[in-house]
Amino acid sequence: MAMVYTCSIFSTNFIHHLQPSTNPNPNPITKFTTPNTRNTNNFRPPRVASIPYPPINVDYLQTEFSGHGASFTRLGETCVVRMGLDNGSVATLMLPSGLITSYKAPMWHGGLLELLHTSVSEADDGSGAVVRGGVSLAFKCDGDAKGDANGNGNGRVLWSPSVWNLRSVGGSPDESIQVELISSNSEDKIEFKHIVTLQQDAISSEVVITNSRSSSLKLMGSIIGHLAISTPEAAYAIGLESSNYFVKPPIFSNFSIVPPDFDKSESGWFKQLLSVWGLGSQDSLSDNNRQEDEEIEGEEEDNYKHLTEKMSMIYTSAPRSFTIMDRGKRNSVAVGREGFNELYIFSPGSSHKPYGKYSYLCVGQAALLKPVTIGPSSEWRGVQHLHNPNL
Repeated sequence: MAMVYTCSIFSTNFIHHLQPSTNPNPNPITKFTTPNTRNTNNFRPPRVASIPYPPINVDYLQTEFSGHGASFTRLGETCVVRMGLDNGSVATLMLPSGLITSYKAPMWHGGLLELLHTSVSEADDGSGAVVRGGVSLAFKCDGDAKGDANGNGNGRVLWSPSVWNLRSVGGSPDESIQVELISSNSEDKIEFKHIVTLQQDAISSEVVITNSRSSSLKLMGSIIGHLAISTPEAAYAIGLESSNYFVKPPIFSNFSIVPPDFDKSESGWFKQLLSVWGLGSQDSLSDNNRQEDEEIEGEEEDNYKHLTEKMSMIYTSAPRSFTIMDRGKRNSVAVGREGFNELYIFSPGSSHKPYGKYSYLCVGQAALLKPVTIGPSSEWRGVQHLHNPNL
């Protein structure tokens, strides 16, 4: 049986971080803007959610990219990037998985509170730690083989970004810090950027997809965030009244924390929609076990929705911003989006131990029911904002 570490290895109490530079950036980043820094490097880390990666030159990253409030720490074969602001806000992400493992925000009581839920477990085969949760990207690009004006076809492409390279670091610890990651498929002319911006009261995950092909791409997937809560019994979603929704099976990617009562054979509650893209276990989608799930469609009647029960829903007309409130921890998180038209919410239910491994809610800005079409020689942008209103 896998062992779960109750003390996250990504906490600032566990890792001894190098001190970030406090030199101000002459062009500090304002809200949700992209710095012009363009340092590029290619590399990789350990096992994160069972994905194999190659090694990273952490010393090079520290020399080349440190400053602006960012520092780099070796952790086994992987690298932890720490972003720290003067007001106490701290975020960490892993390379080259791109997984955001921590966001600690200042609270009304003067302390810091972890707003993301991450599980660090020993692998069943004893081969090392497996990291899940946090904020991750689960996307697939699907392109056809339509030819250009000269009769040259691009070829069919099915590709998902999984290995992220550090492109730039910008900003300053007195205002905001921005880390830009990139994952490219040069053969099929597709580029993903993942831009993580830490501000004094928010953290944002922005994806920018560039299609340099002569034919269109269809983008499907989600930014998936695991929000830390005391228990779903104390959690509420505020502001979703009158939003249309579909009840769908939960989406479990490589970074998902899967509750034990969501058995892979229970197709009614467990269908890894992303697994056909190489983002989950193929076994759970065998033809023998796959069944069509009954689709339930409705309209949200409650503006103060209690999340105590098991639920997995995709909202198609939700407001651009809503709030998750946790009465147990006496805090809330405002969740916002840009570009995406769908909102995914998953609750594992309240049958698990409070403040435990399954004390989380999944929220995702998504394109799951209706893919996004990115035209030839075009780009598309989508963002998830997690705002801390508790200062």
